Amino acid sequence: MSGKHFFVYMLASKPNGTLYIGVTSNLVTRISIHRDDLVPGFTRRYGVHRLVWYEWLEFAEPAIAREKQLKKWNRAWKIRLIEQMNPNWDDLFPLIVP
Repeated sequence: MSGKHFFVYMLASKPNGTLYIGVTSNLVTRISIHRDDLVPGFTRRYGVHRLVWYEWLEFAEPAIAREKQLKKWNRAWKIRLIEQMNPNWDDLFPLIVP
């Protein structure tokens, strides 16, 4: 993974809780911003801080397209995607912090 790369990610307030989908080029920094409530908005309002799923993409355009695609999915499909990678809804943030 040399050069710039992109991540589509899902946060949850708790297992099977409120979900948030985003895209970023710096996953650690972006999740830290959510976790520390540094920006007003949805994740702060609903306490959505647990990183439960993410996907690496090489280019920005496909990452943005994937984010938009997932936002259109129904909740059951999102939950299935999360549980394929993370069946216990563990917070994956400690695994990505260098």
